[in-house]
Amino acid sequence: METRSVYRNLLKTLRTHVGKGSTKTDFRDYIAQEFRKNAGLTDKDLIKKRLQLAEDYAGLVQSVHHHKALLFSYNIAIDRTEEQKERMRNTAERVGLRLPKVEFQDLEKS
Repeated sequence: METRSVYRNLLKTLRTHVGKGSTKTDFRDYIAQEFRKNAGLTDKDLIKKRLQLAEDYAGLVQSVHHHKALLFSYNIAIDRTEEQKERMRNTAERVGLRLPKVEFQDLEKS
């Protein structure tokens, strides 16, 4: 695990997945400061642990972003009733039928 590759991976992850503007520069400055602060370490086990922590953090950010993208692709948080109505209308039209236009407000008044 080379320090330079971990640092670059962390910055790439930051650039790709973290917010815009001052938030991104604050994170970038913090990462640079931490790597500079620990540049003089000589304990190989401690260096390895710190690099592993940085690599794990980059992996976590990437995984959270990927998970969020999957949720949006599956439309978990979106009301799908309009999509289902459109699909039913299209299916009915394929076999030569037409669904009546019924509004939910009309049903509630009855």
